Amino acid sequence: MSEMTLRRAQVSDHGTIVECVRSWWGDSRTPEQARELSLLVPRLFLQFFSGTSLVLEDEDGIKAFLVGFHAADNDDQAYIHFVGVDPRLRGQGVGARLYTAFFQRAAEAGRREVRAITSPANTGSVAFHRAMGFTVEPGDQEVGGVPVHSDYDGPGQHRVCFHRQIAVQP
Repeated sequence: MSEMTLRRAQVSDHGTIVECVRSWWGDSRTPEQARELSLLVPRLFLQFFSGTSLVLEDEDGIKAFLVGFHAADNDDQAYIHFVGVDPRLRGQGVGARLYTAFFQRAAEAGRREVRAITSPANTGSVAFHRAMGFTVEPGDQEVGGVPVHSDYDGPGQHRVCFHRQIAVQP
């Protein structure tokens, strides 16, 4: 595997990231479902949060990305919205590298907590977030033994909500 470089995302990455989502999730979803998933990363996230979003790339292009931001309504929280890792690199610490870099940058900006959500059906994501030190927030019901917030993203769109404390950097 070639050396990967971590950098801030750019608006110009949007088209490539959308194609990555469609391709990388194409093995577990129909093309229509993969297209719908890519809609969770609209251009505006990179227009307004490129400074807090990250890309890992090598000479062949983007291999992983993290779209995240610092909360506008308070100075303590940051949020990880969407993360993608090339399926050939999963399980090799690439996602952890992105999260660790995001934690460090958020802490340097004075943030004390990072939040994220996932679908209760995404058991790999639940396990990953727990392994990264996130705590699952209590919900109003359980799905598969995991606390969820019912209808979080609309009717029938239950979500597992996570939070993780981070140490503010001087």
